[in-house]
Amino acid sequence: MPEYTDHFGPEGLRTRGTVLVVPGRGETRAAYARFGRRLAADAYRVRVVDAPDLGSGGLTAALTRFGAELAEAANGTAAGDDGVVRPVVVVGADSGAAAVAALLGPTAARGTWRPDAVVLAGLPGLASTTAGTWEQELDVRTSCPAHRHTLSQDSGVRRGSLGEPVPEALLAAAYAGESGDGSDASPAVPTLILVGDEDPLADHSALAGTAKSRSRARLSVVRGGHHDVLNDLQHRSVAAETVTFLETVRNELTPVIAVESSAW
Repeated sequence: MPEYTDHFGPEGLRTRGTVLVVPGRGETRAAYARFGRRLAADAYRVRVVDAPDLGSGGLTAALTRFGAELAEAANGTAAGDDGVVRPVVVVGADSGAAAVAALLGPTAARGTWRPDAVVLAGLPGLASTTAGTWEQELDVRTSCPAHRHTLSQDSGVRRGSLGEPVPEALLAAAYAGESGDGSDASPAVPTLILVGDEDPLADHSALAGTAKSRSRARLSVVRGGHHDVLNDLQHRSVAAETVTFLETVRNELTPVIAVESSAW
């Protein structure tokens, strides 16, 4: 039976949607406790799953299995006919983001489970990096002292994991075009791409191209952000950007707030 980490909204408030969080290389669910609590405080039901295992059975079969695991994680998060409050939004980080992005592409088998929207945070590029020392890996991940402490104190974290290459086939599928054509029968999945401008593992040109190639995508660049963009020093602003996206998805992709005039 899969294990999850759950974060519940304030008692008495109506749940606004379901968020599934998928960690990346070397991470455990504990790394997303702060992020999960913050989204839950805005009345979203948040469930953090384990990092996906996509290393066996071929990519198509692995993505089908991953989709089924996400569907199972979403079910039972709330009372109702299917036990889930929609929209269901999947937030992936690092290799978790690659798996989530690939789930939406043409490589995934027909009928594979798809969420209502996704957030791709710290999607890695093809370039690999050596892990170096633990301090060097932390420097790649984050400049947030609290997150560095969380990672260092977590015995489940696999140190050196950022030196492990993400399978090229998975990355190719992640950066491929979307499988939906934008029609009512096959709608494209709304996508928020988050990347730090100081992330050495990101391919910024490829991310920009991917955002432009998807009909319902937004690319948000975090100034001073490192690879663990959900948990870096700017985590409050990143969480706010994520909640804004969640609210926009609820509002049929019409922003709730439009800036009419600004001095900055």
